[in-house]
This record gives sequence, C-alpha cells and structure tokens, in this order.
Amino acid sequence: MTKTIHLAISTSFFFFLTLACVAQVSSSKIDSLMEEGLTKLKVAGAAIAIVKDGKVIHQKGYGVSSIDTKTPVTVRTNFQIASNTKAFTTAALSILVDEKKIKWDDKVKEYIPEFKMYNEYVTDNFNIVDLLTHRSGLGLGAGDLTFYPDGADFTVNDVVTLFQHFKPVSAFRTKYNYDNLLYIIAGEIIARVSNMSYEDFIQKRILQPLQMENSFVGDRSVSEVMDLATPHSSATGSLKAINRFKIGMISAAGGMYSNVSDMSKWAIMQLNRGKYGDSLKSSLFSSANSGKMWTIQTVLPNYVSERYNTHFNGYGLGWLLNDMRGNLVATHTGGLPGMLSQVTLIPDLNLGIIILTNTESGGAGLTFAVTRAIMDSYWGLDDAGWVDSRAKNFAKNANYVDEVTKKVWGKVDSVKNTKIESSDYTGMYEDKWFGKIEVFLKGKQLWMKSLRSPKLTGPMHFYSSNTFAVKWQYRDMNCDVFATFSSAEGGKATSIKMRGISPGIDFSFDFQDLDLKRITSADQTIGSPK
Repeated sequence: MTKTIHLAISTSFFFFLTLACVAQVSSSKIDSLMEEGLTKLKVAGAAIAIVKDGKVIHQKGYGVSSIDTKTPVTVRTNFQIASNTKAFTTAALSILVDEKKIKWDDKVKEYIPEFKMYNEYVTDNFNIVDLLTHRSGLGLGAGDLTFYPDGADFTVNDVVTLFQHFKPVSAFRTKYNYDNLLYIIAGEIIARVSNMSYEDFIQKRILQPLQMENSFVGDRSVSEVMDLATPHSSATGSLKAINRFKIGMISAAGGMYSNVSDMSKWAIMQLNRGKYGDSLKSSLFSSANSGKMWTIQTVLPNYVSERYNTHFNGYGLGWLLNDMRGNLVATHTGGLPGMLSQVTLIPDLNLGIIILTNTESGGAGLTFAVTRAIMDSYWGLDDAGWVDSRAKNFAKNANYVDEVTKKVWGKVDSVKNTKIESSDYTGMYEDKWFGKIEVFLKGKQLWMKSLRSPKLTGPMHFYSSNTFAVKWQYRDMNCDVFATFSSAEGGKATSIKMRGISPGIDFSFDFQDLDLKRITSADQTIGSPK
C-alpha cells in the first residue's frame, strides 16, 4: 500500500512538472522578443506565426516592409522564404511517390537521360534521394555562381550537365555539403513526370489544397502582389533597401513567396503528418512519406549541448533534424539577398514556429534567437538571453569582416601607383561550366566582366604580385574577389583563380570553383562593354 501511494504521488508530480514544461509563451513576451530583435539586430521588419495543437496561437507582423515607404509588416506581407522552399519540393515528390509515378530510389537519368555527374558510376547510381540530401560529393554551394547574383542567363538545361565539370571534394554519399543546384534537378523531375511546370505543380497540388491563397513560386506573380516585403542589407554598415532577387531557374531550390498566415497552414499540415482540412479528412501526402522526409539520410556531426541534451543531428529530405530535450526537431532556414526565414517544427509538442524577415544578415540572428527563446519557454528553461547573445555575435562578426576588408582596400590604396603591364592580363578567359570572363581596359583602368552573369562587372585594382582585388558594380551583397593570374615565361597571363575577399562572403559565391583559362589575347577580344 505504501508503495502504491508513493507511486501515485510521484506520477502526479511528474504530470504537473510536464505541464509546467510546456506552458504557452505569452503574446506579450513574443512581442517583446520580436521588438528587441528588430532593434538590436538592425532588422527592418519581420513576421511570426506560432501554431500549437493544430491552432494558430500567435500571428503578427513587426517593423516595416520597407524603410523607405514605412509600410508596416502584417501577417499577409509576402517574403521570399528562400531555401524553406526545399520542403515544398520534397512534399511534391512525396505526392508523386504516393501516386506511384516515381520511387525514391529511382535513378535520376531514368527521367533526365542527359543528366551527368563528375564520373560514370555516380551518374549511373544517382537517385532521387541523392538530389535532396547534400551528399553528392561536390563542395559547398558548387555551381551556385550560375544564379548568384541574379540576372545570369543559365537555364535548367545548362544545370543538368554542369556537374560533370566539378571535382568532388569527398566520396559519393559520405559527407554533407549543402547543394542548391541538385534541387533544381529535382524540380525538373517533378515537371517531366507531372507534365506541368514545377511552379504550376506546387500551386495546384499544394498551395491550393492548403488554401495558401497568397503564396506562389517564381517571379511571374510578383507584379500582382500588393503587400510584398522589400529586402534590406546592413552589409555596408547602415541599413538600406536593396533590389529584390529575381528567382529565375531556382524555383525548386528557393523560389517560394509566402507569409506567416499561409505558412501556419503549411506547418499545421506537416505536424499532422500530411493531413489537413476539416477533421483532418484530407491528405496531401502519406504518413509514411512524412516519416521518410523526417528520417536522417545524411549524418551531420552532433553538436554538444548540455542545455538541450542532443544525441543526433542530420539532414532528411528538405529538413534538418536533431533531438532537443528528448524531442525530434525538424527545422530549416532560408536566405536570399535581404531575406532570411526559419521554420521549426517539434512534432512531440505539436508546436511550430515560423519567422520571416526582410533583412540580411541581422534577420538570421533574429530568427534563431526568437525561435530558441520560444522553444525554451515550452521546455521550462531559464532565460538564456538569446537576442543579446546573437546581437553580440552579430556585432563581433561584422567588426571582424569590416577589419579584414578595410585592410585589403587599404593595401590596394597604398600600392595604387604600382606600374603594371596591362596587356599581360587583358584577354578572354573561359571556365568549362561558368563560361567566359573578359579582362579589358576601360580608359587606363583594368576591368573584368562575366559574359553570362552581367552583374559581375567591375574594376580591377592591383594588390600584390599577380593578384588583383576586383570591386564588382553589384553591391547588394559583399562579394568582391581576389583574382590571381598565372603567367607563362613571357609574362602573359594564362589562367585565373579567384576567391572572395570578405570572410563573410556567402558560400553561394563559389568563385573558388572557377578554373579560368586564357582563350584569346587582348587584340582578339570582343571588346569592353559600351
């Protein structure tokens, strides 16, 4: 009898302790976190939605959609959600798997015969799951320069055969390196199997059923949007509005426009393992495929965290997966110039947190800090001061980046009178996947321009030996580069290798992957831009 009473008391205590650990965070606390984040992390505007047990419990906009117009952010303000689109791509493939039109282990070349990787074995064995799990053997962001910055003329047809020109950095299926271009191939499979464009498939098979009425993929509907957030950047120190990134060919990797009102419906469906609608009678995809998307396919190093007691970390299909406090957490971030987003789902708590922002790079700190603070409140953890810690890190990193880049341009200024033989460098150079880059004289100044990516045009400044610092005319992101020339015995340059100047350069500017070889001399070139 004594043991029974003791067990009842212990069970009751545990029950109340559990309730305390999942207490709902108050709306006033969320308001405070968001407003503090906007101020301390220099973010123009943001919106948040929190869903719990199938219902929206908090949904609100903060700050402004543009610092120029001062238009307030609302729950229906559309943001570019960037790589959070990847989960829509894997959901679309899940629909096709459920309909038995494809299988996860189908080989890519069964649907895209012209698909080529860097060797025959990998090409022959590359399957649909490999497209989605960042384990191709290629390096981080390989080939992203085809769409970063926007405005290049590369197409999906180019991308299909582009991978053969890259050198792998690891063995096939052994190491995680984030990849965008392979998601473009996944989108092409969706298009070929469904006989409709990727954009139309997402609209008709996902957005319409979920009544995500103001969401869309790609650029074609942008002109119809009344409430669209303007991207902002603080890369130059002060916050400024920048140009909207044009999606082009990357719809399946990062082309979604959405808002927290619509994304809350997406999160609720995901937490219900594909079910949605009245009494959850409708199903977007099967529970089995929900499990497939939330099963680790590529293992990542586990980060040690006593606070969250983590045991595993990895990538599923369009989702990063780990455990925190004994709960599965499925999350993903998304970033494009001036836009940062984060979606976090905790199925065991039936909890989802969506934060969309219109500022780079402070938006990354805000989405992380506010998400962590809300999660902590449900687990009954102490206040870790996430906003302050992210703000300190943000300021520290910004100062470091500024110091490095200022030092480079300071050295450039100090050697600006160095005499060089311009004709040793002028000419046309070509990379097998990126195409041609021309070095030419504009007046007395050496310039460089990409023929396929016109925003990559700018003056070259002598730095040291055969190395120049190139300041691109594109200023929405910090992507200036060092260009180092190799020369033949006569002094004429024969090739160029490039790398970013700033330690904070986005990994998608994969200049280091270029292998530019001279194909013409100065007097044979097409000529400088008008």
